[in-house]
Amino acid sequence: YGTHKTPAIKAWLAKHPRFHLHFTPTGSSWINQVERWFGFLTDQLIRRGVHKSVQSLEKDLRAWIKNWNEDPKPFVWTKTAEEILDSLARYIQRISGAGH
Repeated sequence: YGTHKTPAIKAWLAKHPRFHLHFTPTGSSWINQVERWFGFLTDQLIRRGVHKSVQSLEKDLRAWIKNWNEDPKPFVWTKTAEEILDSLARYIQRISGAGH
């Protein structure tokens, strides 16, 4: 929980100003953000690309990531907690009689 506040970590970060810590809000899931990022990568590069070698794929991946990092876009949650819970309740209602 507070490992980023230890003196050792603070000292390391002070020596490495290139690195910045970014914290995900308590109510969100960082893994969803990671999955979404890989979804963009898959949709924009992997499915559209033709890679005849591992080296070709790696070159294109590095270029895509470099381009992404030059103009990063934050992930923004568009639904409220209430909307998510309502959607989940509808889904549960829909599958509850499915013979499971």
